[in-house]
Amino acid sequence: MMMQLLQQTIQRIQPTNNTMKEKAKERIDSLSKPPSSLGKLESLAIQLAGITGELYPKLDNKVIIVCAADHGVCEEGVTSNPQNVTFLQTLNFPKGVTGVCAIAKITNAKIVTVDVGVKEDIPLDAKVLMKKIKHGTDNMAKGPAMIREEAIQSIEVGIEIATAEIAKGANVLGTGEMGIGNTTPSAAILSVLRGCHPQEVTGFGAGLGAGGIEHKVAIIQKAIEINKPNRHDALDILAKVGGLEIGAMAGSILAAAANRKPVVIDGFISTIAALIAYELEPKVQDYIIPSHASEEPGAKIAAELLGVEPMLHMNMRLGEGSGAALAFPILDAACSMMSNMATLAETMALVEEK
Repeated sequence: MMMQLLQQTIQRIQPTNNTMKEKAKERIDSLSKPPSSLGKLESLAIQLAGITGELYPKLDNKVIIVCAADHGVCEEGVTSNPQNVTFLQTLNFPKGVTGVCAIAKITNAKIVTVDVGVKEDIPLDAKVLMKKIKHGTDNMAKGPAMIREEAIQSIEVGIEIATAEIAKGANVLGTGEMGIGNTTPSAAILSVLRGCHPQEVTGFGAGLGAGGIEHKVAIIQKAIEINKPNRHDALDILAKVGGLEIGAMAGSILAAAANRKPVVIDGFISTIAALIAYELEPKVQDYIIPSHASEEPGAKIAAELLGVEPMLHMNMRLGEGSGAALAFPILDAACSMMSNMATLAETMALVEEK
């Protein structure tokens, strides 16, 4: 039944474990170091303890779910990139040759590629999960990007994929996407949620069309005016000015939280997906780990709206989940600090033994 999976997943999301967070803080404060001297590594370790309910969490089975889809609004010339790049890059993820794949290799993170709405049909032998809802969204400058049922379906695809990976043993997820033109719906969603003019949140994306930033802003403004998305209904916003891969990433985030697993979000588009998930269930915020501060101007605003602070400032704006892959070693470092660093008392005991 439509929406049943979404409702069930939302109902399963519980607050993180405060008792375990306190225990983690006590241990960190007892380690042989000046107070707070490991900064964000300490707060990250506390967050991970709260998410997993374990003082010494293990994040040794990393999975980045890359959701691919096209956007009808590309008809309006909002990007200089040909739309078939979505199709071509979707084929490249399983080959391990994209940016996120290269970075993911350093922590042996698995890349799972999902066709949730690529315009062209993916060959059956491409090692891509076939979950296509439609062949790209409709042009949001002329009407809704999709109907409400399709928006729900996109979220449920993300839930299904993430839940299946967790069932196989994944203990930390990353969000990734591929979709030429997807900074346009992302800026539209953010403009609606923040109640601001698209000018404030619209950037260059992967390459501007001939009309430049002014044309892109005008198209976003037109889409919002035509569709009148309801600021207080995340599903309405997603359906009218969103994207299928944005919905799928929101679903992955909800599934991670429902299963008490940390989820590392990438940059601008991933943060917009996280905002959709947050609007559906605010408790997801505690399960989200932001990776990097994207160069897109809307990314900082989106992170502030979500109430998270990215760890890395690397001037990146690739997408694909590349920032999430780059942040994974920092999570490993936080876990290693908890497991391998001696407390002051243990250090003193070792000295006395000698």
